[in-house]
Amino acid sequence: MPTRKPNSGRRPSARRMLAEELTRLRESAGKSLAELAEETTYDRTYLHKLETGVRVGSPEVIAALDKVYGTGDRLSMLWELAREDAFPDKYKRFMELEAKSTVLYKYSAHTIPGLLQTEAYAHEQLRTARPRDEHVLDEQVAARLGRQEIVWRDEPPDFRGVLDESVLRRELRNPQDWQDQLAHLLEMAERVYVTLQVLPFSAGLQHLLGGSLTILWQPDGRSVAYLESSAHGELLEDPGEVERLRLSYDRLRDAALPPHESIALIQRMMKGGTPCTPPDPN
Repeated sequence: MPTRKPNSGRRPSARRMLAEELTRLRESAGKSLAELAEETTYDRTYLHKLETGVRVGSPEVIAALDKVYGTGDRLSMLWELAREDAFPDKYKRFMELEAKSTVLYKYSAHTIPGLLQTEAYAHEQLRTARPRDEHVLDEQVAARLGRQEIVWRDEPPDFRGVLDESVLRRELRNPQDWQDQLAHLLEMAERVYVTLQVLPFSAGLQHLLGGSLTILWQPDGRSVAYLESSAHGELLEDPGEVERLRLSYDRLRDAALPPHESIALIQRMMKGGTPCTPPDPN
């Protein structure tokens, strides 16, 4: 008889719970990994990694397993919890605050904000970050897109985004994917809770140009800030530091094109791209 490991008192992670449930379901059904691979068309090695928790999977493979086991959407619901494990621990605190936010300010210096990315954009950005196999990449993309639930919920946060002009000048390699991304920005900007502005090159040097900034207002009225570069992210909760960054954001927003001119710029870019015209001082 195998010896049970002593209970450490710690609750297992959702990722571990998903892995154990997948193993239990397969063994209860009397299936081998080879048989399961044939039924789902997914590689047996990949399925084994799901059962051991090495991989968390994509929504497609989890939906296929729900179908094979006749579990409705139970595995998919568990995957929704487990996918958060795809993010570093230091980022999960930010995600918790982001999910509860009532107002969200965002300045993006280099890329489209994750909450506004299409699947193709997220896929290309994550693929270029570092080499990874397709299964891992699919998991990362699914996890990022899953965060977008907060802008589609019944009472989403008031989203106010400022995009540096360079964000709109760095196109995707596939022209149609880039057109789809620009169209998605325009679609989101039509929502009453989303305001988008473009910071033109003509605005000159500004604070925060080296990275991206997110400021989140919580239901209790307090605010937190998240500073991010390509290699580092820092969550700031000190009221003085957050206020300093809020003022920096306000200055960026003041220097940006008004919302209607920003939308017009994106529309022109979809038709072939034109230089960003500085606002008329008169």
